[in-house]
Parts: sequence; structure tokens; C-alpha cells
Amino acid sequence: MTAAATARRADPLAGAHVTFGRVLGSEWIKFTSLRSTVWTIAVTLVVMVGFALLMAWGMSFANEAPAGAEAPPMPDGAMLGLAAVTTSYGLAQIVMAVWGVLVISGEYSTGQIRSTLTAVPTRLPVLAAKGLLMALASFIVGALGVALSVLATAPILSSNDMALDLGDSATQQVLIGVPLYLTGITLLALGIGALVRHSAGGIAVVLGLIIVLPILTTIPLDFIDTIAPYFPSAAGERIVMGEMTGAVLTPWQGYGVFMIYVVAALAAAGVLLRRRDA
Repeated sequence: MTAAATARRADPLAGAHVTFGRVLGSEWIKFTSLRSTVWTIAVTLVVMVGFALLMAWGMSFANEAPAGAEAPPMPDGAMLGLAAVTTSYGLAQIVMAVWGVLVISGEYSTGQIRSTLTAVPTRLPVLAAKGLLMALASFIVGALGVALSVLATAPILSSNDMALDLGDSATQQVLIGVPLYLTGITLLALGIGALVRHSAGGIAVVLGLIIVLPILTTIPLDFIDTIAPYFPSAAGERIVMGEMTGAVLTPWQGYGVFMIYVVAALAAAGVLLRRRDA
């Protein structure tokens, strides 16, 4: 009896089970202890708000007139104001893509992934926990960036007849579309980072998909024009662009196509995570 009690004291983890909650808690500690997390959030917010202010300031000159002349009417000022607030997602997605890759590739580069997978031999909960944390973090950061951009640009937009109509359903869809798109980009980057397992390589692949691949649309070939709306970033950006005349996909259809890429990347990452050595 004494020996058994001693054994229990010697092994404080005796009887402990690996649950998803514990894996999530472990990933949360790693997530919040990384300096890159703080820097990424800060850079994303600065980029989104700063670029929105720059766009709003630049658009305000479009409504100015020479001295003594009447200012020309701003065509659809509310939509121009909405564009000024939301176009910063194009820069923010680059930061989010790098963040998504580094969250997983960083563990491979330091060798910490071996300890993580030893503690969680089923492996898939690790990827699921990282995905859940990154989805929540990227959506919150994106939503906060949009909210701060709306507040920061309000004085400029209001004084130039470009104030947002926040009660309009189309405006609401575009504003919520920005964090949704950034969340998808982050998860896509996480999946690719888990597949490539190398920071530089993973970042190159993700940026190639969202920046380089759309350049192919400039090639005057019919089949490229046909498939271009289904490219990852082109489809995902439909949720940010809103309803457009002549668009192949509606905003939600485009986002659905985009999420197919995201799910495929994460599923492939999960399969290889189980099969490959750390």
C-alpha cells in the first residue's frame, strides 16, 4: 500500500488522459507565448487602419473642385467609402498568410513538433486545436481591424459625402466578409504550412496562390477566363466584393468554393500528419 502511494506521488500524471480540451489548452499556451502572435496582430491592425485612412483621404480629393467652382457629385459615395474601408484586406491577407504558415512550420524548424506529437500520439487533435485557435484569432483580428477602420475613417467619409450606410444589408455583408476571408486565408496557410513543413516554402506556396496565380488572368486565353473565377483568392474575394453584375459566382458561392480549397488543404495535412514521421 505504501509502495502504491509512493508510485502515485512519483507520477503526478498517472491516470491522466489526452483530451481535446487539454490539447487545446496546450496549444493556447504556445500560441499566446509566441512573440510573433503579438507582432502579427499589431501589424495587421496597423496595416488595415492605416491603409483605410490613406484610401479615405485620397478619395476625398475626388470630390474637391477648383476654387470658385461647384464640387461635382460623388458617384455612389457610400460604395466608395465602403471600398476605402475594406480594400486594406489585400495587404492584411499577406500578414495572415505568413502567420498561418509559421504557427505550424515553426514547430518543425525548432523540433518541438516531436514533443507535441509524442504527447498526442493520435496527432489530429493537434492540427484541429491549431486550426480552431487560428480561426478564432484571425476572425477577431479581422473584425477588429474593420471596426477600427470604420471608426477612424468616419470623419473623413462623412465630410465628403461618402459615409457608410451601416444599416444596409449589402454593406454589412462586405464588412463581415473581410474577417471571413482573412480567416479562410489563415486556415489555408495553416494547411499548406503543415503540408510543406518549411516556413519559406510554405509562405512561397501560399503567396503564390493568392498573389501570383491571379496574374494568369491577364493572359488572353479563353480557358483561363473560364477557370479564373474559381482560383482560391478570386473565389474568396467575392465575399468582400459584394454583388457584382456579370460575376460568375455570388459572394457566398465564391466563399463556398474558397472554403473547399481550405478544407482540402487541412484534410491533406491531416492525412500526411498521421502518416509521416515528425
